[in-house]
Amino acid sequence: MRKIKIRLVAMIFSLISIILVMTMSINAEAKKINLASKSYKNKLIRFHTIANSDSDEDQELKLKVRDEVIKYLKPKLEKSSSITESERIIKQEYSNLEKISKNVILKNGYNYDVKIGIDYSNFPTKQYSNIVLPAGKYKALKIIIGEGKGKNWWCVMFPPLCFVDEESGVIDKKTDKKLKEVLTKEEYELITQKNQSEVGKVKMKFKIVEIIEKIDEKAKMSEII
Repeated sequence: MRKIKIRLVAMIFSLISIILVMTMSINAEAKKINLASKSYKNKLIRFHTIANSDSDEDQELKLKVRDEVIKYLKPKLEKSSSITESERIIKQEYSNLEKISKNVILKNGYNYDVKIGIDYSNFPTKQYSNIVLPAGKYKALKIIIGEGKGKNWWCVMFPPLCFVDEESGVIDKKTDKKLKEVLTKEEYELITQKNQSEVGKVKMKFKIVEIIEKIDEKAKMSEII
């Protein structure tokens, strides 16, 4: 009986040790990802479209607005070499983007208002082919249709990842070149994976980091309250 207790205590201590090592390892990885991602998050502009509601009609309308906006901005942003230039181009096109969005809305039999602007939005971990972006706040072109109470859609406007086919496995050479021009080697290697197996691993890693960050945020909020 004594030997069983000793073994049980040893097993418990071993389990605690493993959990502590894993926690330390995950926290270290989270800090590494946060440090690397802070800089590249400021080099991207994402696209955030929010539907009026979650009805099938409003969700379909959201996608139609998205398609026309992307079609219009794509050739303009392809020539951009920086987030500053891209932001300037987008801001110059606010009135045209509003007209395009409203035309799509009216054409489909609705009369929703449209709000357009660049602001920071929270994004979840997202995969674009072999590119995986961790969750966090990113600068984004935001289009809110009507009351903006429906599910949203997002992509990366600059560098242009809105047109990446997630099923193809890799991004096209043109987009890859643009990413390398905009990001440092460390930033590029953090988000770009060689194959689907690595994509799965890094998505899981980023998800764990996302959970840890949410726990930390809740803890901080509790301290304030």
